[in-house]
Amino acid sequence: MTYKKLLAAFCGMALTLAASTGSAQTFANGADVGWVSQQEAAGYAFYNSSGVKTDSFVLLKNLQINAIRLRVWVNPSGGWNDGADVLYKAKRAAAQGQRIMIDFHYSDSWADPGQQTKPAAWANHTVAQLNTDVYSHTQGILNYLKSNGITVEWVQVGNEINSGMLWPEGKTTSFPNLAGLINSGYNATKAVYPNAKVILHLANGHDNAVFRWFFDGVKSAGAKWDAIGMSHYPPASDWTNYNNKISINMKDMVARYAKPVMVTEVGMDWTQAATSKAMVADLLTKTKALGANGLGVFYWEPQAYPGWQGYTMGALDGSGKFTQALDPF
Repeated sequence: MTYKKLLAAFCGMALTLAASTGSAQTFANGADVGWVSQQEAAGYAFYNSSGVKTDSFVLLKNLQINAIRLRVWVNPSGGWNDGADVLYKAKRAAAQGQRIMIDFHYSDSWADPGQQTKPAAWANHTVAQLNTDVYSHTQGILNYLKSNGITVEWVQVGNEINSGMLWPEGKTTSFPNLAGLINSGYNATKAVYPNAKVILHLANGHDNAVFRWFFDGVKSAGAKWDAIGMSHYPPASDWTNYNNKISINMKDMVARYAKPVMVTEVGMDWTQAATSKAMVADLLTKTKALGANGLGVFYWEPQAYPGWQGYTMGALDGSGKFTQALDPF
């Protein structure tokens, strides 16, 4: 082999290595940790495998979790998940080099397919006022984070908006209204973080028919988005079937709308840790198989103590140690 050929081969190998390293860095191994500060305030702590009390963000980093998702409520009682609480958690994530997703619920509490209650302060507002509300709130929170040194990589405009948001005005019975609200959030995001990816997020990532119906509807109404987010909570007894369905749906979303996809929530009961581990490993493989169109997978509240606020689908055991469910990351 000549010197030139040897050099060319070496350069080729270097480029291949750089590309694979880059792709490994771009894939988001994520966790939603919205509850962490509230749990700590209630006296809960987190421990490494040796039983040593350790910061939860450090524990997650050591498990290769490189991205953190944080929800934002408008005027929450108790202050949890307001701007200040989100900044506190975002700073802790940034200190570990973790990338950040902000998930706007556009409510004073939980927003999901069964409830999309307007914030009390916006209760009597017209559609035009609600568009201004969404823009101002989104821009205000993001500006606050940016001015405090936080870089935001992804922004969810709405949480599990299968049935719309800001009911009744933003219900899916009026895709034009919903698209307007989405675009208010999209434009506000780009005004602060031009390079952030705006995600539209639906529950039941296995349900291709619902995703087609929703995204056809908002697309025809002129909505703007950069990526499609999915929730995925498969039953332990049938997870392989559900993983196959979400894989088919992810491929279809990429092909149909030319947008990348991301599993922004996944979980399984903490007592099913071995099953959850197998499910997550398979889901990671299926998402990564999409290449640049598979952006990441986020475990939802893995640091939730068993039964915390009635939730049992974290990845923490009763002694405050992470289970094997997070090992695939």
